Amino acid sequence: MIEQDTIRLLRECDAGVKMGVDSIRQVLPHVKSDDLKARLEKSKDEHEQLASEIGQALDRYQDEGKMPNPIAKTMSTMKTNMELMIKEDDKTIASLMTDGCNMGVKSLNTYLNEFEAADEQSKDICKRLINLEESLTHQIRDFL
Repeated sequence: MIEQDTIRLLRECDAGVKMGVDSIRQVLPHVKSDDLKARLEKSKDEHEQLASEIGQALDRYQDEGKMPNPIAKTMSTMKTNMELMIKEDDKTIASLMTDGCNMGVKSLNTYLNEFEAADEQSKDICKRLINLEESLTHQIRDFL
């Protein structure tokens, strides 16, 4: 049970971190403020570092990880494109990123509770990903 929950939690973290990186990459070309761009790029780098760590943990279990849900990814892309067509500014970007981070935090906490038998290392990874998402929302509040 421990190994099974560990792999499942790591898979969800893998999908979540990939979704986060993709979302940041999608909005970066539209950012006007150098300050916001720097904050998003820093967060993207931190997400990519954690993605690498998640990948290594999954490799130890001979697991390939998990891609983000294609429906969720498509809906996210559509929402981002629509919102940016309506108003392409840093406030819109900060709002989109905040919404995405909040959904990520909610999902990750759900998985953390659901896969309670996971090992402490994978729980720590999940908690660090949650902290990254929460940190980004705090860092970009000034742009809302």
